[in-house]
Amino acid sequence: MSKLWQCIVGPALYRIHAVRGTQTEGRDYSPNAMENGGDQFVRWIRLCYTISCWTSPFLLTFLYRRSYFTPEGAVSLFELFGTIVIFFYGSKAVRGWGRLRNREYRAFLATLENARENYAKPDRKRALREYDFEFFAWPADFRWSDVRDDVDKPKIELPRSTSRSASTIRTLPCQVISYVMAHTFGRRMVYPGTTGLVSALMSSMLLEGRGKLIEEYRGDRAKLIARDANEIDTMFVDRRANGDENGRTLVITCEGNSGFYEVGCMVTPLDAGYSVLGWNHPGFGGSSGVPFPDQEQNAIDVVVQYAIHKLGFEVADIVIFAWSIGGYTASWAGMNYPGLKYIILDATFDDLLPLAVARMPQSWGSLVARTIRTYMNLNVAEQLIRYPGPVSLVRRSRDEMITTVADEVPDPATNRGNDLLTKLLRHRYPCLLCDDTAPALAQWLTGGAHARAQLLAEYPVDDDVCASTFASYVDENGRAFPTRVGEDFDVDTKTKFVLFLASKYMQDFESTHCTPLPVRFFREPWNV
Repeated sequence: MSKLWQCIVGPALYRIHAVRGTQTEGRDYSPNAMENGGDQFVRWIRLCYTISCWTSPFLLTFLYRRSYFTPEGAVSLFELFGTIVIFFYGSKAVRGWGRLRNREYRAFLATLENARENYAKPDRKRALREYDFEFFAWPADFRWSDVRDDVDKPKIELPRSTSRSASTIRTLPCQVISYVMAHTFGRRMVYPGTTGLVSALMSSMLLEGRGKLIEEYRGDRAKLIARDANEIDTMFVDRRANGDENGRTLVITCEGNSGFYEVGCMVTPLDAGYSVLGWNHPGFGGSSGVPFPDQEQNAIDVVVQYAIHKLGFEVADIVIFAWSIGGYTASWAGMNYPGLKYIILDATFDDLLPLAVARMPQSWGSLVARTIRTYMNLNVAEQLIRYPGPVSLVRRSRDEMITTVADEVPDPATNRGNDLLTKLLRHRYPCLLCDDTAPALAQWLTGGAHARAQLLAEYPVDDDVCASTFASYVDENGRAFPTRVGEDFDVDTKTKFVLFLASKYMQDFESTHCTPLPVRFFREPWNV
């Protein structure tokens, strides 16, 4: 009976990976008819439950009109609910019996039990990694508390919005509405990858992508336990044995709001020959939790700690590469780990609020602002300016997601990547990017090739002179930001230096938001 119970409550098995060093090929797990039939019933009941939660206001109205809230109707409703429960657990029991009769599942279950008994043994861990199964059953590979120094390490956080504490009777209704918005459709609009629908649509692609990373790239999957007890799903591809320079650098990728490491931006640094560590946001893929800012911060923090203390990389050998909304966790990591080698931000915005306001009804403006600032304050620029290392921004000229005007042809002038660059340069070079030179930078960012040609004709930039000027300043004053370079320049000279900086800090990619980034854009940023 104990084996049957283990099969009933055990994880779903998806794939048996190819055994490394042998000719064995990976294959998908084949459930028998009983397991497959029971599993289909369980999935359908769970899907119906999810749909009923989303449509609960309409469902409750329907039940009320059909008199199900009367004593007689309540009895019928209770009988219906009881029948569904019996079918659900009966289906799980049938599924478990089918698993018990399947030799492959029993072998997997024995391997899982052996690993849980002593996961520290390399042979047991290696045997378990031959299987792909539901991540909740995966033993923990690393915990945030494993590093004694990190337990007491204070984390740098920006001041929180005061709207959460400024509670009065008059503002209470708005606060309640903001809370409901953030915890229902708001969070799902910002991070659609957490929804059951996206997970269902992506499940086969995620399984295929994970199999490719493990079997072709020799990746290692691991579970990290964050400070808030969330389980973070990660994948590490080690290239250090290759002997080249790129392999000794670790790239930690931060995905977008519907991105997963299985099918996301890991491919770009992998194609460039780097060691890569991918992870899924809380609530994405195998990761538990919900992607609110606090949980996002704890997730990226434990990922960096894992890279340093378990994988053995120095902070100076770690690069953060982020796409879209992943810029929030990337900039937080830069703020808290200033010794990172560099950061590359692809299709990233400066602040979520302008994008959220642009996509909601105009009459909701103040409510959206309150909700974002209180619960989803993804202020990338404020965090990025606190990172002192090299930064490269990639702007997509036809980006339809991080623009504030949703036309058929996106307007580069409304791309929030422009604002991210402007805020970064204003902080780092306040004497160069000032009110007198800001119009030239705006023209550079929003105009096309013709506008840039006119600017360069009016303000010819000598790259060698600019680079040597910055080098001399660093030799005399150090690398700390903000700098005072250019405080004695005239306006024309300042403008030339600003255009030089814009060309060094930002790359233009002729593309829409979701196109994979070509390897040619993944290069080490210019360093003062």
